[in-house]
Amino acid sequence: MTEHDMTEPDMSGPHSSSGDSGRAPDKPWVMRTYSGHSSARASNTLYRTNLAKGQTGLSVAFDLPTQIGYDPDAPEAAGEVGKVGVPVAHLGHMAELMDGIPLGEMNTSMTINATAAWLLGLYIARAEDTGVEPAALQGTTQNDIVKEYLSRGTYIFPPAPSRRLIVDMIAYTVRHVPRWNPINVCSYHLQEAGATPVQELAYALATAIGVLDAVRSSGQVDETDFPSVVGRISFFLNAGIRFVDETCKVRAFTHMWDRVCTERYGVKDPALKRFRYGVQVNSLGLTEAQPENNVPRIVLEALGVTLSRDARARAIQLPAWNEALGLPRPFDQQWSLRIQQILAYETDLLEHDDIFDGSRVIEARTAELAEAAWTELDDVLSMGGAFEAVDELKARLVRSQAERVRRIETGDLKVVGVNCFTESERSPLLGGEGTQGASTILKVDPAVEAELSEEVIVWRAKRDRSNAQRGLDDLRRAAESGANIMPATIFLAHAGGTTGEWASALREVFGEYRAPTGISGGTGQRGTELAQVLARSRELARRSGGPPRLLVAKPGLDGHSNGAEQIAVAARDAGFEVIYQGIRLTPEQIAAAARDEDVDVVGISILSGSHLELVPEVIARLRQEGVCAPVVVGGIIPPEDADVLRAIGVDAVYTPKDFEMGRIMAELVRLAERHRGEMGV
Repeated sequence: MTEHDMTEPDMSGPHSSSGDSGRAPDKPWVMRTYSGHSSARASNTLYRTNLAKGQTGLSVAFDLPTQIGYDPDAPEAAGEVGKVGVPVAHLGHMAELMDGIPLGEMNTSMTINATAAWLLGLYIARAEDTGVEPAALQGTTQNDIVKEYLSRGTYIFPPAPSRRLIVDMIAYTVRHVPRWNPINVCSYHLQEAGATPVQELAYALATAIGVLDAVRSSGQVDETDFPSVVGRISFFLNAGIRFVDETCKVRAFTHMWDRVCTERYGVKDPALKRFRYGVQVNSLGLTEAQPENNVPRIVLEALGVTLSRDARARAIQLPAWNEALGLPRPFDQQWSLRIQQILAYETDLLEHDDIFDGSRVIEARTAELAEAAWTELDDVLSMGGAFEAVDELKARLVRSQAERVRRIETGDLKVVGVNCFTESERSPLLGGEGTQGASTILKVDPAVEAELSEEVIVWRAKRDRSNAQRGLDDLRRAAESGANIMPATIFLAHAGGTTGEWASALREVFGEYRAPTGISGGTGQRGTELAQVLARSRELARRSGGPPRLLVAKPGLDGHSNGAEQIAVAARDAGFEVIYQGIRLTPEQIAAAARDEDVDVVGISILSGSHLELVPEVIARLRQEGVCAPVVVGGIIPPEDADVLRAIGVDAVYTPKDFEMGRIMAELVRLAERHRGEMGV
């Protein structure tokens, strides 16, 4: 889970004397929980409950169909509706989502990227319907498409038209919604995909530069207004467990961004050069094994972005302790909110000037990171920039992640409860001896999808069809002509257009994109660790006419491909011929690939919670095509669901606790041997 927004608490300098430290405490950061599920109405209830508990801003999680531009009744949305966020298909849903929440006063962050222009259009339309001027709206649309290509996977269009949509949003909001952050450059997911602090610094700044250069060259913003554009760029960072490094990384960000603003864009106003960022602390480091350990991890990670006053986050959301198990419950989100409140209100964290000023350790590490990041940034810019260098950046991230996974596997990188100190008492949090009960995580009622599918059909039937058609026609013309996309988008929102219709119209003009997998960048890292498995694979190849063949498949709309990529990378090192065609494949495409490539093992990766819907369909399609290869599944899968999958013929289920690539590869080779034996090869 993830995401965010930036506001600007008063952090400009010392306050009047008060309390033991001699100064009044700073205002706390904006406190959020990243949430949304099932339906707009259910999510609204959750938001109002969280606000009543002391949350001070909203962070909206959208479901995958909404993020990738499909309505709930679209075939592509099957099994995914309401699973990892809230479905918002039209203005009626936005009205339900924000019911009773004063849009003119609330600070709303929306984790939305490929369809960001549409969701902002719906938000503006809802504000107008309730008498709130767009100029009063505060919040953020994430709208960072580069990191979608590199790590998160919820992209639709190719880089050039995607950048054009971002530019249009920035130009529109600067004029009409001036308190809105139209893009939130999001290095959070880069760290989740394996980025080092240096890569996180360099790639995020390269993305911001790529966007700002495009805005400046678009002609949509006067030169005199351009500093205001720079001032509305915000960032969303990650904070890992090495909180000294994370503190130094953030301090390096503030220095580097000031330099970019000054030297590249000539911004002079210190307020417009301020590095405005929010944060969610690291989800990559949360463990399924001994998940109670995640609570101190979350606290320590929060310190990395709060201890340094001059580089303190302006908005924070913390993950829940059980996110490695499944969808958190309201209690779990409350726990993470209480962690923030204890830090802000019970400690003296906000009562002092920056406690790191003058620290030789902090200053030296900050300078070291900044110097290395400038070198990496210059390299990216020499390739044309972040948008142009997607293939190379993806390969570098896969390589960094492969090295991280290798270090955990060998024990060089200690993870308590996973590869060291694994002895464990029964956990009362899990309701049993090392397993979670059904009540430990939130499960979305399967009836939600059917209800929303029917509801969106009724919505389309009841609206003024001619008005909706006019909106779609205007949208296509704007896309084709190069006119700013936002006026047509907002008109379509008022006219009753849907998420799927908006995206479909732009797909017709811009086409769709398939991002690089990057797996070639990570191979060759495990020569020693996989030597025995490699020898066994080569022996199988010698006996039966070729290396074992593994199909790595990601069905549905889930774009979190880190696990699939690391399996593909390790399998190549283990002597497999790997077929991996990227994300968002249909069961039919997966079955056809397994048939045509004559694979020995099919590996299915799903992290969206849709495994019980999609895996049976993939297996059925495989058998229809005559593919009898064994099937394994990986993802965030509760034990009771794993039992269901095994009962329908899945040979093995892997979850986040399964970090030992050597063991996994050995098991895959055994399955390949069994398959070839059964086939008489």
